[in-house]
Amino acid sequence: MKLITTLVLGLSAFFAAAELVAPATVNKAESQIRWEASKVTGTHWGYVPMKNATLDVSGGKITGGSFDMDMVNLTVEDLTDAESKGKLTVHLKSDDFFSVGKFNTSTFKITEAKSNNGKDYTITGNLTIKGITQKISFPAKVAVAGKKVTATGQITFDRTKFEIKFRSGSYFENLADKMIYDEVKLNVKLVAAI
Repeated sequence: MKLITTLVLGLSAFFAAAELVAPATVNKAESQIRWEASKVTGTHWGYVPMKNATLDVSGGKITGGSFDMDMVNLTVEDLTDAESKGKLTVHLKSDDFFSVGKFNTSTFKITEAKSNNGKDYTITGNLTIKGITQKISFPAKVAVAGKKVTATGQITFDRTKFEIKFRSGSYFENLADKMIYDEVKLNVKLVAAI
């Protein structure tokens, strides 16, 4: 009888702990990833659609999660001229930048989410672009309203660490006003039901 009681208590504790962390369903229609990159003469920006996204939530706090970016359907939004917009979109998908023909998905996976108050976080995770993974940390804000959690943050990364060196001042000289800065920003908003 003691053995059965011990097993029941042990299994109850296991299932209770397992229920504490649950993947939240991310609403892709309300969520977005906005990219931004600058050159000497200005800034370009657009969106990268999400393929898949999850947030692991325990007690109203984020404990993990991931999202996949659909590089095939990335957009350019700052240009209004259809020809210029089309040329830049095709160029971003080429081997000069994201090599979308070979690497159609980029990912970010949270490995650590630290917060003292449940609202302000330091998120650490693995960003994978072109099959290359780099550890990235960034500040994020999380708001919980009823059964909805909204997480926002800006991931800033050095594109050259992912073998994207086209017109980088770190690798090429005498680029003058043709230089493209190495820093790329991803403004991420994830909205999920918990």
